[in-house]
Amino acid sequence: MKLNYKRTIFVGMAFLLITAFWQAYDAIVPLILTNHFGLPQTASGAIMSLDNILAVFMLPLFGTLSDKVMTKLGKRTPFILVGTISAVISFIALMFIDAYQLNAVIEAGIPARFNACADLLKEANEALKEAGKAGNTVAVEAIQRSIEAINADIDLIVADTLEITLANLWPMIAFIVVLLLTLIAMATFRSPAVALMPDVTVKPLRSKGNAIINLMGTAGGILVLVLGTVFKTSANKYMQYTGYVLAVAAIMILGLVVFISTVKENKWAREMEEQTRALGLDEGSGDKQDSTEKRKLSKGEFRSLMLILASVALWYIGYNSITSKYSVYATNVLFFDFNLTLIIAQAAAVIAYIPVGIISSRFGRKKTILAGVAMLAAAFIIGNFVTFSTPEFLMYPVFILAGIGWATINVNSFPMAVELARGGDVGKYTGYYYTASMAAQIVAPILSGILYDIFGMRYTFFTFGAVFVVLSFVTMLFVKHGEPEKIEKKSALEHLDIDD
Repeated sequence: MKLNYKRTIFVGMAFLLITAFWQAYDAIVPLILTNHFGLPQTASGAIMSLDNILAVFMLPLFGTLSDKVMTKLGKRTPFILVGTISAVISFIALMFIDAYQLNAVIEAGIPARFNACADLLKEANEALKEAGKAGNTVAVEAIQRSIEAINADIDLIVADTLEITLANLWPMIAFIVVLLLTLIAMATFRSPAVALMPDVTVKPLRSKGNAIINLMGTAGGILVLVLGTVFKTSANKYMQYTGYVLAVAAIMILGLVVFISTVKENKWAREMEEQTRALGLDEGSGDKQDSTEKRKLSKGEFRSLMLILASVALWYIGYNSITSKYSVYATNVLFFDFNLTLIIAQAAAVIAYIPVGIISSRFGRKKTILAGVAMLAAAFIIGNFVTFSTPEFLMYPVFILAGIGWATINVNSFPMAVELARGGDVGKYTGYYYTASMAAQIVAPILSGILYDIFGMRYTFFTFGAVFVVLSFVTMLFVKHGEPEKIEKKSALEHLDIDD
C-alpha cells in the first residue's frame, strides 16, 4: 500500500494557496493596523481575531455543507473555486483602502518623524553597547535616559497616527468591512479544502498524506515570504502593500488553476472507497458496511477527541500569539528582518514534513506529536533570551527548531481527529478540528495583546507562547485514540493489486 504522491501534491495546491494568503495576511495586516492606523496592540489583536471568530461558526458549517453537496466537480471543489476568487478580489480591494489611509499619514509627516527617531534609537543602542563594554556606568545611565526619551517620542508618534484615524473614521470602517468580506470568503472553503485529502486517501496513509499537504502549504508560505523579501515588507513601516498583495494574489490564482485542471475529485474518492473495502478498513464497528454510514463514538473515543481538540486549542494559542504579531515584534522590538527568519522556519518545516510522516507511521502519532510539542516549547523558551543586541543569525536556530516542532505537530494532529470520523463525516470532523484551532486563535491575539500593552512585548512575547504550548503537552498525554487501524496482511498478490 503506497501513497499516490502525485495526486496528493495536486490536492495540496488548495492548501498552498490558502497558506499563501494567511502568510501575507499575518505579515502585513497587523503592521497596517499598528503603523498606518495607530491602533494599540489590544485593538489590533481584537481585529486580527475576527477571522477566527468567523471561522468558529463557518468552518464546521461549510465542512458539513460540503459533506452533503455533490456536483460534477465534486463535493469540495466548488467551494474552493468560488471562495478563492472572492478572497482574491476583496484582498486586493483592501490594499486600496490602506493606500488612502497611508496617504493621510504621510501628509501629516508621521513617517519622517518616526524614521528620525529610529535612527536616533539605533545610534543610542550602539553607544550603549560601547559604554557597557567600557564599564562606563555614568554614560550607560545617560544613554538609557536618552533611549527612554526617544521611546516616549515614538509613543507620541503612534498616538498622533491614531488621532489621524479618529479624525476620519471612514477608512478604518471601510478597511474592517472589506477585511470581513475577505475573511468570510476564506472561511467558506478552508474546511472543504482540508477535507479533500482524507476523501481521496485511505486512513493508514493519512499522516503521510497530511505531510504532503502541509509541505504544499509551506511551499506557499515560503513563496510569499520570498515576495516579502523582494518587496522589503519589513524595511519600512509606512510602505504601500498593493504591489505585494497583487503578487500574492497571482500565486493564489495560479494555484487554483493547477488545482482545477488536475484534481478529479469524484473519480479519486470512488477509488479510495474501493481501496478501503479491499483493505478491510470499512467504516463501522465490526460489520462491513458502506463507508458513508455513521456510528456514535464510544466514551473513550469521545474523551480522546475532546483531549485532541483541547491540545489543538492550547498549542494554537501559543503558536498564533507568536505568528500573528511576530512581524510587529521583529520590526519594532528586535529590529530584525521578519521575512528571513520566517523563511528559515518554513524551510526547516519543508525538510521535516516527509520524515515526520514516516516516523509517525513507525512510532505512532501521539508520541510524534509530543516530541513536536516539546521542540516548539523549547524554541519559544530560548527565543525569550534574544534581544535587539543579539546578532540576528542567532535567531535562526530558534526558528529552525520551531519550524520542525510545528511540522511534527501538524502532520499528525489533523489525521488523529479525522481518524475518529466515519466516511460521511470527514468534513464535519475537519470542521471540529478547525473550530478548536480558530477558537484558540480568537483568544491568542486578544489576550496576548492585552499583556503586551500592560507589560510590553519584550518579556511577554515568547513567554506567553511557551506557557500554552507546555499546557498542550499535558492534555496530549491523556489521549488514547486516533492512531491508524492496523491492517491484516493478505496475500502478496492482493497487495500488489492495491498498490499505486
